[in-house]
Amino acid sequence: MDNFHALAAQRQSDRAFDPARPVEKEKIRRILETARMAPSACNSQPWHFIVVEDAEIRHQLADAVASKLIGINHFTKQAPLHIVIVEEKPNLTAGIGSWVKDKNFAHIDVGIVAAHIVLAAEEEGLGSCILGWFDEDKVRKLLNIPSGKRVLLDIVIGYSTQPDRKKTRKALDKIVSWNRY
Repeated sequence: MDNFHALAAQRQSDRAFDPARPVEKEKIRRILETARMAPSACNSQPWHFIVVEDAEIRHQLADAVASKLIGINHFTKQAPLHIVIVEEKPNLTAGIGSWVKDKNFAHIDVGIVAAHIVLAAEEEGLGSCILGWFDEDKVRKLLNIPSGKRVLLDIVIGYSTQPDRKKTRKALDKIVSWNRY
């Protein structure tokens, strides 16, 4: 299990990619297979992945996820691959559980699957960044996503050109308590 710890410690949000180096299909398939194995409430699997690798669509998608107003996500034009995660309707059991417990299990599940995707990308030698700030209507229209569906995340993936950064994390004693809060 030391390998998983090292993988998690190595993974960072990359914001610079080699635009001339596409991600190989076999790596994309392995990443998606890893995502498919992610756990979800009541095995609901409330997600659909849209893999965007076509250059023209990628550039249009990058425009939809970048914000001129606050100047974020402009690096996405460099990324050779986007995996857009669309929320799907959960199965009956997970849906009822979400309602009873007042927790959106589908959103929790999408967070779990996103973690699987970025860690699988890291394992493949790829950088990634999870994006939640974007123009959802533009993304929906561009990718022909039905109007009733939510676009929750866009994960950009590629060969990073960004140097590794030292991770700054809170000390365990600041975030962990034992037996009680």
